[in-house]
Amino acid sequence: MPTLVICTGNVGKRKEIEALLPEGVRVLVPEDLGIPADLPESGVTLEENALEKARHVHQLSGLPCMADDTGLEVDALDGRPGVRSARYAGSARDPQQNMAKLLEELAGEEERGARFRTVIAFVDSGEERCFEGEVRGHIADRPSGEHGFGYDPVFIPEGGKVSFAEMDDRTKNAISHRGRAVAKFLAHYRQRG
Repeated sequence: MPTLVICTGNVGKRKEIEALLPEGVRVLVPEDLGIPADLPESGVTLEENALEKARHVHQLSGLPCMADDTGLEVDALDGRPGVRSARYAGSARDPQQNMAKLLEELAGEEERGARFRTVIAFVDSGEERCFEGEVRGHIADRPSGEHGFGYDPVFIPEGGKVSFAEMDDRTKNAISHRGRAVAKFLAHYRQRG
């Protein structure tokens, strides 16, 4: 796999995935190929969205493509925001507004269990596969930390005392939902030869 297109316009996702890939993989994003970064996401599940993005870019580029769709699923909110995580507070995809809405909905709620779930779709000529990673945890009362992106400042992984945004990249990647999904993808790729 000398070249892999990571189908995202999200700089944080690209950085995390790229750090998890072996040396020697040339990483591109859609914009490098003249493809707009705002990729189609019309699915109702993480799997559908990841596959839609990877298929779209593969069809336009002919290159091996990896797309990620991630959702934060909160127990007390019946799994919301879920597949709508990036647009929870509206189409602007504003992380601060998304976190504010989430914390407002959980105000006074004692049960704050949640999970981050990532589905990575890999599409190449003759192959389509999905790989899922999950991490359980809970939602903090307020944001904390400067690292990461999205809901990282309010998500504390199970057994941890700090949010994802308070961890350095290496620590987060070792236990995160995205790290686990990429590890499954890499195991498949190595087995495939």
